[in-house]
This record gives sequence, structure tokens and C-alpha cells, in this order.
Amino acid sequence: MKFSSKLLLCTIIVLALALGFSGFYIVNYVFETALAREAGQALDENSILCFAFETAALNVPAKYDILQDKTIGQIAVNLESGGQGTGRMIRISDEEKSVLYAGDGFEADETLLEMTDEETRAYRTIFLDGHYYIQTGSTFYALDRVLYLETLRDVSEVFSERELGFRVYRQVTVIILILGMVIMYLISFWLTKPIRLLTRATKRMAAGDYDYRARKVSGDELGQLTLDFNHMAEALEENINKLEDEIQAREDFVGAFAHELKTPLTAIIGYADMLRSRKMDEEKSLISANYIYKEGKRLEAMSIRLLDIMVARHGQVQFQEIQAETLFLYLHDMFTPNESMEFIYAFDHAVVWAESNLIITVLINLLDNACKASEPGGTIEIRGRQEERGYRFIVKDYGIGIPGEELQKITKAFYMVDKSRARSRNGAGLGLALCTEILSLHDSVLEIESTQGKGTRISFVLQNRDKEAEHEEIDD
Repeated sequence: MKFSSKLLLCTIIVLALALGFSGFYIVNYVFETALAREAGQALDENSILCFAFETAALNVPAKYDILQDKTIGQIAVNLESGGQGTGRMIRISDEEKSVLYAGDGFEADETLLEMTDEETRAYRTIFLDGHYYIQTGSTFYALDRVLYLETLRDVSEVFSERELGFRVYRQVTVIILILGMVIMYLISFWLTKPIRLLTRATKRMAAGDYDYRARKVSGDELGQLTLDFNHMAEALEENINKLEDEIQAREDFVGAFAHELKTPLTAIIGYADMLRSRKMDEEKSLISANYIYKEGKRLEAMSIRLLDIMVARHGQVQFQEIQAETLFLYLHDMFTPNESMEFIYAFDHAVVWAESNLIITVLINLLDNACKASEPGGTIEIRGRQEERGYRFIVKDYGIGIPGEELQKITKAFYMVDKSRARSRNGAGLGLALCTEILSLHDSVLEIESTQGKGTRISFVLQNRDKEAEHEEIDD
């Protein structure tokens, strides 16, 4: 069952119960009030009849010492006939509660008479011959006699009004329920509109339309739910795009790896086959062996770089405080033998928080790329300076530069701007990919600025060590 149908059904049930109980209470309250009023009037009428009987008895000629039964009957007939048109009936009993007079139609039993005594007035509601009556009973004195007077007052109209009230209220209840059902259907349709929109959005997203968003139509909790759903959808779409990018990157990686692997292997197999299958002079044999050696070294370099990338992604990193001067002195000692380039070192003395071997690997790769991009005799600057957020390392060359459209791709594995130039120097396009992986462990990124024909500037920042973390380690 739909939520809107549940809401409609529950509302109608509650409304029906509320109208039923309230209608019963109202109609019954009106009935009880009217019946109590009729009972009060019947008791008052009984008292008036008792007084009238006593008065009539005083006016009877005194022929006897006590009031005769015949005289009582005559007075009763006169009292009953005096109330013609009122539906009044009376019954009079003597001291022994034996009936002396009963009006036509007075067929009530003597239950109320037995309950009546000299100190008590009683009444009850009875049903006789299709009519409802209020029967009253009281005691009065007439010329030394104790008599009991009972009356019957027709109150069928009160019961008829109650039945009419229930009938009318049932009709009104049905009308209200029908109107309520229509109104609640419209209200439930309006209230559940955000849910329907969310359901539609869910189905669209399940079908692969990740760009679809649910429309916000209210400012309440359901509207907030719509916003949260859209935020979730955005996060889901972003994650899916990342997964697709990763899958595409892996496919590109596999394709590039296969291509890079195929080229040296083809050369190695070809030259090896030449050495194996035919007899060549010494010079051609040396050339073939040299090609095999160079391509083998390129495969070795590529495998080492791939291994370094895997280690950087999954290895355990031990950070420690390092003097920046130590890193620059290491680079100076390593690249000084390269007399074909001019290296300029300038750095601030500071302490950095890093894994020294990994940072040295990054710097060596950056310098190696700078050397490959520069012509012999070119200048390469290696600088370091302290900034507000950390220590910045800068490697700048004045070589061939990188086209602007290539800047977003050069950190991908096996990507090379100038493939022929890179391969001639045993490059495989893995250096910057390795640098990116290492710097991600240090919460840093490569910042690349390049102008084609004027050179490239690559830098990264090692962030300052968190002081609170430093104090915690000291306490430990």
C-alpha cells in the first residue's frame, strides 16, 4: 500500500471514530437532558395532582368519618378528565397499596408502587404498547387516609427526537467523511509529492542517469531530505566518475605499459635474432649488442620505476625531521660530475618533516627531467625557501618547456611529451607519476609552470609539522 493511501486510510479511520464518539455523546447528552426535563415536569405534575386531590377531598360533604373509596374514584376521574389532551393517566392506591382507581390504558405493573413510601417519591421510564412513558409515584394524605398517586406521562417524542438525531448525525457523518476523504486525498497527494519525486530520481539513477536530481518542492523535513538526497547523489556521481577515471587510467596504463614494453622487446628480439641467425662482422655485432644493452637498461629502469611507484603507494613511511641543507648537499654531490649542465643552488636553512629517501627520489627525478629537457650547457636552478605554510622546493630549467595542453597529463604513468627525446635518454614517462605518489604521502602536490621554448618550473611544499602532534609524541 502506498504511503499516501496509508495516510488517507488512517486519517479517515481517526475521523470516523472521532465523529462517531462525539456524535453519540452529543445526541445522547441532548436526549438525557430532555428526558431529565420531562421527568422533572412529571414529578411536578404529580405534586400538583396530589395537592389538587387533597383540596378536592376537603370540599367533599362530611357524611362519613373517613374518605370513601367511591369518592376517591370520583375525584380521580375529575382530575384525569381535567388533563385531557395532555396524555396524562393516573392510578390511585390505598394504604395497603391496593388499586382504587386506574385510568384507561394505565397498565404499568406495581414495581414503582412497591418502591414508593411516605418519605420517597420515585419515577421510572417504561415502554408500553409502542410508547415510552415516565411513571411517577408519591404519597399524600386526604382526610386521615394515606393514598398513593401514580401518573404516566407520554415521552415518546423525546425518544423519537433521539432517533432522529442519530439518523441526521449519521447522514452528516457520511457527508463529512466523504468530504474529508477528498480533502485528505488532496493533502496526502501534496504531502507525498517530495517522496514521489525522490522515488523517480532513485529510479532514474538506478537506470544510470547519475546527473538527474530530485526537485525540491517544500521547505520542511521532506525538503531537507530532498537536499540531502541530492548531496548524496552528487557524492555518488563524483565517486562513480572517479571510479570510471581510475578504470580508464588503468586501461591507459596497461596500454601504455604494453606499448612501452613492446618497443624495447622488439628491438632486443630483433637484434638477438640477427646475432643468433647470421654471422656478422665485429662492428655490426657490437652495434647489435649495444642496442640490446640499451634497450635492456631501459627495461630495467622502467621496472625499477614501477616498483618504486608500488612501494610508494603501499609502503610504510617513517617521517622524521631533516635538515634541508642535507638534501641539497646530497643533490650537489650527485649531480656535480655532470659537467654538461650548470647547477645553481640557493636555499634557506630549515628543518623539514618528511621521509628523506622518498624526498630525495622526488628531487632526483625532477632534476633528471630538467636535464633531459635542457640542451647541453643549460642552466638548472635548485632552490629552497621557507614559507608560511611550509618549506618549498623548486627545480627550474630553461629548456624546451611543456605545451599548456599537456600540463594536466604529464603526471600520468608512461606519458611523455617528447617520446623520441625521452626514449633516447632511457625515459619511460614514470618519473613524475612516482613523484606524485610520493608527495601524496606527504600531503603535497606538484605545482608545474611552463612556457614552451622558455623552460619549466616545478615546485612542491612540505608542510610545517603539526605542533600539537609534536607535543604528543614528546609526551609519549
